[in-house]
Amino acid sequence: MIEVLVVDDDVRVARVNAAYVEKMPGFRVAGAAHSAAEALHRLETLPRLDLVLMDHYLPDGTGLSVVQEMRRHGHRADVIMVTAARDVSTVQAAMRHGALQYLIKPFAFAGLRARLEAYAALRRTLDGGGEAEQAEVDRIFGALSAPSEPGLPKGLSPATAELVRQCLMKADGPLSAREVADRTGVSRPTAQRYLKLLERTGRAGLTLKYGDAGRPEHRYVWAARA
Repeated sequence: MIEVLVVDDDVRVARVNAAYVEKMPGFRVAGAAHSAAEALHRLETLPRLDLVLMDHYLPDGTGLSVVQEMRRHGHRADVIMVTAARDVSTVQAAMRHGALQYLIKPFAFAGLRARLEAYAALRRTLDGGGEAEQAEVDRIFGALSAPSEPGLPKGLSPATAELVRQCLMKADGPLSAREVADRTGVSRPTAQRYLKLLERTGRAGLTLKYGDAGRPEHRYVWAARA
């Protein structure tokens, strides 16, 4: 089993992320922490730890400062940053400190699942040991390349998918296909296609709004708010 420490200042978010981890075969939550000090304490006291899901914004420090302390004390657990920090300097610092992946909040289960699957594939590759030819090295590094989004079906545009995704993420509540079309400038049928894709892949939730008569209106909300 891959033992995971979940670090997040928000107790509710930590529980959600822990539940996501527990859904993954071969992974187990070893503990949770909600501050830098608690994370470092867990690192010292847990009997075994393979992976840390590390938030960056903590009440008494940053996730990157925790990673620095981990390395300074010889802790070799791998790190995946799971944070709302989007500035390039933080992303670059995470890379320099050895974070294997960087997942930006909010995200749905599919986003974390892709990265955990990639990490498990990396572990399987490395467990083989021995010397590596260039092809094997390429495979090891390729195991870290989890896609940020599931592949789009043929005929759908990544740019339009991102436009619709951003529209939902910034909305205060559920939106209909017509409202998404108005806000993004695409046609209603186009908005509907991309919204259905987001709902089908778990990145958007679907609610129904019933009127006085006729069919209920489909309304979509970003998964983090569902």
